[in-house]
Amino acid sequence: MIYNERDMRAETVKMLAEAVMVAARTAPKAKGRDLVEIAMLTDEDVERLSNMMLKVSEETGLKFLLRDAANILQSQALLLIGTSNVAEVCSLNCGYCGFATCCAKPEYVPCAMNAIDVGIAIGAACSKIADFRLDSRVLFSAGWVAKRMGVLPECDLVFAIPLSSSSKNPFFDRKSPVNKQ
Repeated sequence: MIYNERDMRAETVKMLAEAVMVAARTAPKAKGRDLVEIAMLTDEDVERLSNMMLKVSEETGLKFLLRDAANILQSQALLLIGTSNVAEVCSLNCGYCGFATCCAKPEYVPCAMNAIDVGIAIGAACSKIADFRLDSRVLFSAGWVAKRMGVLPECDLVFAIPLSSSSKNPFFDRKSPVNKQ
């Protein structure tokens, strides 16, 4: 039997995305507390996210959402990495949130360690993505809209990483949908 890579591309990217999810899960976390959530979107769920990005762009006037909404449609899988309970204190009294102690931090202010944990998980994911030579880009925009959609309902902070296997990375050299004046 002959297998053409083009025919297997989407399934291969999804399989590799599963390994990327494991890399994000096993990333170190402050005090060993695991507040990181990870999900993969494919096919119609990526289309649904893209459509919602178009709607949010219309509501907010944020034009970069138009570019990114079109851009994620070029992915074979899209990962969401977020953190729940961003405001929950880590009890390190590190002051990184801007307050001297965790007790002094208002509840609405995020604990910096929780945000750092999601950043480390994203870094671990991107490292594994590089190992696999997949095309990718970390997107605030798609993660933000996915959060608004309730895709990871327990998360307060979400980022997206679209993944693709193509001859040229579709997530770089992107053209803005509007002329900058």
